[in-house]
Amino acid sequence: MKVLLPDGAAPSADPIFDILTKYKSIAVVGLSSNPARPSYGVTEYMQSAGYHIIPVNPNETDVLGEPSYASLEEIPQKIEIVDIFRCPDQVPPVVDAAIRANAKVIWMH
Repeated sequence: MKVLLPDGAAPSADPIFDILTKYKSIAVVGLSSNPARPSYGVTEYMQSAGYHIIPVNPNETDVLGEPSYASLEEIPQKIEIVDIFRCPDQVPPVVDAAIRANAKVIWMH
């Protein structure tokens, strides 16, 4: 796994731990309501661990009891982490939208 930190960020012995301790709101792009999908299992676990989950999938109305949004731009609250479950060719526009939304972290699988 590779962790890229912004210029000037202090190095840490465990940057993943630092991120998951500091931020609690996760927009999950590509989250499916199908329990057999990896996005569902990962997100269900994160939600059970106390993270606020924001589903982003234009084909869903709600997932794991949370309303789903068609895009990051439609989310009315602050986004801290954007977790992307999309094919590689669909990632760049999501990263651009995460940057415009002032997300603090972009996480790709």
